[in-house]
Parts: sequence; C-alpha cells; structure tokens
Amino acid sequence: MKQIVTKVQVLTLAMLTIGFVCKSQDKPLGTVPTTEKKSSGKSLFIDEHDLEPGKVKFEDVLAAHQKDLATQGEYGVNFIKFWVDEQAGKVYCLSTAKNEQAIIKTHKKAHGLVPTTVYKMKAGVESAEIDGEKFFLDVHNLGAGKVTAAAVAGAHQKDLAVQKKYGVNFINYWVDEKAGTVFCLSQAPDADAVIKTHKEAHGLLPAFVLPVQEGK
Repeated sequence: MKQIVTKVQVLTLAMLTIGFVCKSQDKPLGTVPTTEKKSSGKSLFIDEHDLEPGKVKFEDVLAAHQKDLATQGEYGVNFIKFWVDEQAGKVYCLSTAKNEQAIIKTHKKAHGLVPTTVYKMKAGVESAEIDGEKFFLDVHNLGAGKVTAAAVAGAHQKDLAVQKKYGVNFINYWVDEKAGTVFCLSQAPDADAVIKTHKEAHGLLPAFVLPVQEGK
C-alpha cells in the first residue's frame, strides 16, 4: 500500500510540474504584473476663448466652468483646470476628451461660449505650485509641424536649470505638434522674468506672456 501511495504522489507531482512549466511559458521569464490601467482612448486638449479685452471676469468664467463640470459626463469630457487673463479677454481650458468636438459640444450646451481654437496637446511632467505666487501662461507659435514634444522636453529642462536665477517656477508645458504651438505655465514675479528665463535657457522667446488667474 505504501508503495502504491508513493507512486500516486510521484505521478501527481509530475503532472503538477508539467502544468506549471507549460503555464510559465505563456509569458517570458521575469515578466512583472502591471498595475497600469488601460487607456481610456482620450487625449489632452487646451481650448482657447478669445473674448473682448476687459469684458471677462474670473468669477464669470468660474461659473461657466461649473456648468461645464455639470455637463461634461454627457460627452465624455473631463475639464481639469482653466486660466483667465481678464485684461486681454482670453480664457484657456485644459481637459481630456475623445475628440475636440466633444469639448465644443460640452461648452455649447453648458453655457454657449464656444472656443475659437482647440489644441490637441502632449504634456510634460508637472511640478508643484507655490502658494500665493502669480501665474503666467506664455505661448510659443513655432509653425505647423516645426516642433516636437521631445524638443520641447529638452528646452523645458534648460528652463528648470535657469529658473531660480529669475525667481520663476515652471509648472508644466503643453505641445501641439501639428499646430506648432507650445504653452508654458509658470509662477514668477512678472512676465519679464519668464522671458529672461527662456532667453537664457534656450533662446526661444514666446509670442506673448499672459498674467492669468487659475481655476479648477
């Protein structure tokens, strides 16, 4: 009887071993289970509203943003934050969506303020904001197809290496490779400090720098 049990145990162990080996061959050795979530199929966008200078207030944009948040689920949009330059009458909204039409439809249904331009963006790695510091959004128009996300990433690293000299805190950047447009968000004493940092770091000066208020 002991001999029979031993043979059964050996046979069972052999079958388990074969099964384990076969299963382990389903994926290469050293594969680590991933915890990454599957892509939602959404892209990052910045949409621009070009309103009349002096005719827009931050409080009004904040109210419109709340309407966007109440409507966005219907179109699969996620509004992240926005920036307002009251004096220039410009508003920029950062969001994720499946396409630009979803953003336009959300704005249209929520409050009727349709953007003049929607940019499809690639973003950098975001740095921390400093409480109480003023925000600036500077825009580089480099020409359609004349800029890559990799090139902007390199320029951004140069900005980070120089920024302390001028009291600037670059938070993030966004690139539309197709349009050749780059947005840089920073905190600084004034717009001149942002320009000086760019000039010393890599020489790529923005088309304009806007003092903005940020909302979320």
